[in-house]
Amino acid sequence: MDQFDVVVVGGGPAGATAAHEMAQTGRSVLLLDKAWRIKPCGGAVPPQLMKDFNVPDDLLVARIDTARMISPKSNKVDIPVGQGYVGMVDRDVFDEWLRARAESAGAERRTGGFVRMERDDDGLQVLTYTDGRSRHGVEKQVKTKMVIGCDGALSSVAKAAIPGAEKMKHVFAYHEIVKSPDLDSDAFGSKRCDVYYQGPLSPDFYAWVFPHGHTTSIGTGSLQQGFKLREAVAQLRASTGLDSAETIRKEGAPIPLQPLRRWDNGRDVIVGGDAAGTVAPASGEGIYYAMTSGRYVAQAAGVAMLTGNPLWLRTARRRFMWEHGQVFRVLGIMQDFWYNNDDRRERFVRICEDRDVQELTFDGYMNKRLVKARPMSHVRIFFKNLAHLTGLAPA
Repeated sequence: MDQFDVVVVGGGPAGATAAHEMAQTGRSVLLLDKAWRIKPCGGAVPPQLMKDFNVPDDLLVARIDTARMISPKSNKVDIPVGQGYVGMVDRDVFDEWLRARAESAGAERRTGGFVRMERDDDGLQVLTYTDGRSRHGVEKQVKTKMVIGCDGALSSVAKAAIPGAEKMKHVFAYHEIVKSPDLDSDAFGSKRCDVYYQGPLSPDFYAWVFPHGHTTSIGTGSLQQGFKLREAVAQLRASTGLDSAETIRKEGAPIPLQPLRRWDNGRDVIVGGDAAGTVAPASGEGIYYAMTSGRYVAQAAGVAMLTGNPLWLRTARRRFMWEHGQVFRVLGIMQDFWYNNDDRRERFVRICEDRDVQELTFDGYMNKRLVKARPMSHVRIFFKNLAHLTGLAPA
């Protein structure tokens, strides 16, 4: 039976980053990835990601300069990005580049899906996985000192080892990738992300049209089980004239909206990315946070293995929440209140007309921190929000 220092389950942005970080330290790493993995994603990445993770610009298929918010009454608010941009990536190409980079650093890649894990007499984890490109492939086993689970919102690794993982809050998301129109119009902009806050398209999240250069993602999400996501996307495509665009593929999957309270089992299993719940509420942004968590998880696991003290595993979540927890809390409150019904959604889009809100929003997006440099802007936003909350401001 093959033995590795670390087995990383899942080859998305979090898993590929964790494998790359671990392999760079000289440890033996197995990166196990499912060929049948499906993940609907708008594909947006901030400039900070390109810088923090040394990602080449040629992986960007588009640079977005405007975000358009569409209210329940079809009022439109265009928010300019400003001096920066919102980068768009093709997840097929982007994720494979990250996996290839991990392999070039020394990680071994295998195609297969996690089945179970159990401890042997020496205290090592024996991980069983299906070998090949099918859920029903031949089962194989490897031994490892550490398991890093980055296998998605319904993580099998987390459920097998992390207390409370089965209670993760998540959105059901679905999107269709279509061929982008040749010309821009009011309904489609090749450098504009359109976000629809309309109950029929999503009762508690939002729907979107995100251009990816030659292709475009049209999707929606909802926390409500039974909400007809496919019908909502069909409605959105019809209303924007994108129903005539060639459909390339269709994808659906759960997306978490709340970090797990615990990321490790206190011994030799730790999770990151969607498996740890590192997707921002309200916005649904996940790629940057997934890669950041993957890096922190790998670093914490490395120190735990080096020192023989598993308590170091806890530092990954603590570090992540110290840096980004406030953003997640604010966005969670915003989603719970403003996405609740169409009247509130209408007021939310109205708030987005405010210049202070626009500047602080994109400052925070670019820098991945809540901006504190302009305290009076925060004061003005507070009172404007209060006016909308109390109904003193017109919708």
